[in-house]
Amino acid sequence: MDQSSAAASAADVLFGLEGEFRVLDADHPEPGRVRVLVEAVAVRGCCPGCGTVSSRVKERPLVRLKDLSHGGQVTQWWWRKRRLVCKQSACATVTFTQQVDQVVPRARTTNRLRAATADAVAVGNRAVSEVAGTFGVSWGVVHRALVVKAAGLLPEPEPTRVLGIDETRARSVRWIRDEDGKWLRTNPWMTSLVNADPDGPGTLLGLSPGRSGASVSDWLDLQSAQFKAGVEVVVIDPSAPYAAAVRRELPHARIAVDRFHLVALGNQLVTKVRQRTTRDRHGRRGRLIDPIWNNRRVLLTGADHLSEAQWDRLLATFDVDDPSGQVRTAWIIKERLRMLLDSGRDESLAAQRLWRFQTIAADSGLPEAATLAGTIDTWWPAIRVALAEGVSNGRTEGYNRIIKQTKRVACGFRSMTNYRRRIMVHIAVTRQRQTAA
Repeated sequence: MDQSSAAASAADVLFGLEGEFRVLDADHPEPGRVRVLVEAVAVRGCCPGCGTVSSRVKERPLVRLKDLSHGGQVTQWWWRKRRLVCKQSACATVTFTQQVDQVVPRARTTNRLRAATADAVAVGNRAVSEVAGTFGVSWGVVHRALVVKAAGLLPEPEPTRVLGIDETRARSVRWIRDEDGKWLRTNPWMTSLVNADPDGPGTLLGLSPGRSGASVSDWLDLQSAQFKAGVEVVVIDPSAPYAAAVRRELPHARIAVDRFHLVALGNQLVTKVRQRTTRDRHGRRGRLIDPIWNNRRVLLTGADHLSEAQWDRLLATFDVDDPSGQVRTAWIIKERLRMLLDSGRDESLAAQRLWRFQTIAADSGLPEAATLAGTIDTWWPAIRVALAEGVSNGRTEGYNRIIKQTKRVACGFRSMTNYRRRIMVHIAVTRQRQTAA
C-alpha cells in the first residue's frame, strides 16, 4: 500500500466511512472547518429503470452532503458522484446517478445524521428547532427524521388488567375565528391512557385528543377485542364523561376513582371555606396579616404529616382567626375523608368511616361540605373498588408531568399529531434505555 492509499484509509477510519465511501482529499479552508471530498467505493450501479448493472461513467458531478461533525470541527462533505450510462439502448432511463445505502435518493443528508437528530430530540427531550440549529440542518429535516424514528418505536399497546385514564392540557387557551368570523375560545386537552396495573410495567399506552367520553371511546375502538377483554379495572378521576365511555366500551370492567383526586376535593373544601369566611369577616380576600391566610399551606397538610410546631400554628390559627369555627370544621371533614380513603380492603372499617364522614358533613351546615358529601356518595361504588384493588392513577399523573415538560421544551404544539408523536417517542426511547441499563 503506497503512502497516499494509507492516508486515505486512515481518513476513512477517522471519519467513519468504512464500507460505502472513501476519502479522496481533505483540507482546511478556514480554522475550525474541514472540507472532505469522498466518492463511493463501488464503481458500478444498478439502473432504476431496467435493473441493468453498469460501470460506464458519463460525468462526475459534485454534490454537497450534510453529515455529523468530527473532531470538534464543522465538516463540509463533498461527494464526487458517478453519473452512469445504462447499457440497454431500449431503456427509457438513459443515465442515472449512483446510489448508496447511507444516503437515500435525492437526499442531501446522511442517514446517520438524521438518526442523530432524531435521537437528540427523543432522548434529550430537546426542541426540534434547537436540535436543527445544533446540527446545522432545517427544522423539516429533523422533524421528518423524528417521524421515521417514531414509526419503528410505537408498537401496539400491551395488554393490561388495570387501565388508567387522566387528562392534561395540550396547549394554552387560544382564540380562533370560525367560518362566520366569530371568535371562539379553544381549550385543547389530551387524554392519557396508561397501564396502571401495580404489578405491570406501567407504560404509556396511548394519547387521545380531547378530554371527553368520545376521546376514550375513539381510542378504545382502535384496540383489539383481546385488549379490551383483558381490562378488568379502569382508574379515573371523578369524571362522568370518562365513566360513561368506560361503561359503554368496557361493560365488564369495574370503575375505580383515584384517591389523589378525592383528597384534592377535600383540600378544595378547606380552601373555599377559608376564602368565603375571610370575605364575610373582612370584606376582602386574605392578606399576610391574617393568620388563617398565612397558614393556608398548613391547613392543606395531612394531620399525620404535621410537625409539633405546625400543630401549634394550626391550633393557634383556629383560636385567633376562625371565630365561627367553620374553617376548623372544614379541616376536620377533610381529615375524615383522608381517613376514609386509608381504610384499605377492610370493608367494615370503610363503612364505619363513611358513616362518620357523612354525619359530620351533614351536621356542619356548610354548603361546600354538602357538595363534597354528595360527590363521595355518588362515586362510593368506584371508591370501594379502588380501596379493594389498591389501584391509583399515580403512574398516569407521573406521565402527565413528563408530557408537560415536553410541551414546555417545544414551546407548545399546533398539531395534535406532532404532540402525540413527540411524547410517545420520548417515553418509548427513555424506557428502552432504562430497560437496557
